[in-house]
Amino acid sequence: MRIHEEVTQEVDDAPRGAGTVAFFDLDGTILFGFSIASIFRERVMSGELAPQDVFRQFVSLLGHQVNGTEFPKLLDEAAATLAGVEEKQFVELGERVFDKHLAGDIYPESRALIRAHLGRGHTVVIVTSATRYQVDPIAKELNIEHVFCNRFEVEDGVFTGKVEEPICYARGKLDAAKQFVKDRKTDLAKCYFYTDGFEDLSLLEAVGFPRPLNPDRSLEEVARRHDWPIRKFDSRGFPGVREFVRTGLVYGAFFSAALQIIPTWLLNQSRRDAVNLAVTTWGEFGSALAGIEIRIKGEHHLWEQRPAVFLFNHQSAIDVLIIAKLLRRDFTAIAKEEIARNPLVGPVFRVADTVFVDRRNQEKAIEALKPVVNTLRDGLSVAIAPEGTRSSGDRLGAFKKGPFHIAMQAGVPMVPIVIHNATDVLPKGGFFIRPSVVHVDVLPPVTTDGWSAETIVEHVAEVRGQYLRLLDQTSEEKVQLASVK
Repeated sequence: MRIHEEVTQEVDDAPRGAGTVAFFDLDGTILFGFSIASIFRERVMSGELAPQDVFRQFVSLLGHQVNGTEFPKLLDEAAATLAGVEEKQFVELGERVFDKHLAGDIYPESRALIRAHLGRGHTVVIVTSATRYQVDPIAKELNIEHVFCNRFEVEDGVFTGKVEEPICYARGKLDAAKQFVKDRKTDLAKCYFYTDGFEDLSLLEAVGFPRPLNPDRSLEEVARRHDWPIRKFDSRGFPGVREFVRTGLVYGAFFSAALQIIPTWLLNQSRRDAVNLAVTTWGEFGSALAGIEIRIKGEHHLWEQRPAVFLFNHQSAIDVLIIAKLLRRDFTAIAKEEIARNPLVGPVFRVADTVFVDRRNQEKAIEALKPVVNTLRDGLSVAIAPEGTRSSGDRLGAFKKGPFHIAMQAGVPMVPIVIHNATDVLPKGGFFIRPSVVHVDVLPPVTTDGWSAETIVEHVAEVRGQYLRLLDQTSEEKVQLASVK
């Protein structure tokens, strides 16, 4: 399955081998906007206005172009304000900012390009003027081992107030790339470079495959003169009028479908029939209004054995709509307790027999799940995300054992639903819905016959392994940043 194949076709047809290196800039190329802006915003919103707010100097980069002389000066000024501060504060800050902001800013098309290069066995490198605190979580998310970035000098876990040489900016990126390919006995003529910035022109001119992505005005002019292929992505960033309208219509469709429940319930004397009608209506109309085309492999497995525990990997808030579209009827779900307290959607989910769990209290969560066994025995299926929460990006989280115990005790099969790219529609932290093709695999039912509490860990690992293989994340389980400069 190739996602965004219109973007990755060139890479998919390229020769295999680690001798081909794909260099990627970060800001504006891999992700929308400036990562430093999110760092700054997080520190302001959290009230961290201490003197060690070193990144305030970087914000000036957002307002104007800087040259090769000005950038090192800005780095030096930023580093000086850090002297005596523990580095772990900024490591934690970078991880927090990634989880809350940057994970949702990654362009799906850039993610697909990176995966395509990795799939061909190419060596992928991030080369950026950002600091490691911005780039490391992103590199880990994207399974990129090699990173060239700017680093502040650290001794005994504390910043010294100095910048490590060499500086990774403009010509410094070219120097880093030259040394990298020399060490690997390959050639820049076999390399790709993806960037949005004119300041990266020297490296673009040096590689065999210059690929401007979302180029600024100056770079676009140069690219057109050189006849370099240009790509512009609008899948992240500020929504347009259509995104505003689509989002409003999808939410409107939810409440419109919910309003059908009471009259249908009263007329037919069946709450379940009323809920089924509402779920089917929202699944069909909601996905159409959102512009979501769901391409399913193994759709027949959704109906082979019911009741069942339907598992799905939780990437996005839009998963609720996707599951409604897929399952249609005779199922309920397990959701976080916060939804129950929502005055608008809480009552609707309660009518649909949703089980609410307190994720902060494991004992209460386990107790809340006990009635689900009877729900399954009564013939109603259950949809649940075994990760227990949405992942920051597309990487699969650890699976909890609760859903597996439930299926085993009820004596029903588990049906894995693998959602590949729901974040294309709505990333974590996002609000506006964007039309997209979402790829879904439905796997054959997994029997729970012969399972026991002693073997449950093995079954969890086996089922999760199926997800990892289909999501092409088996190699990402052990990703490390092998070369950070």
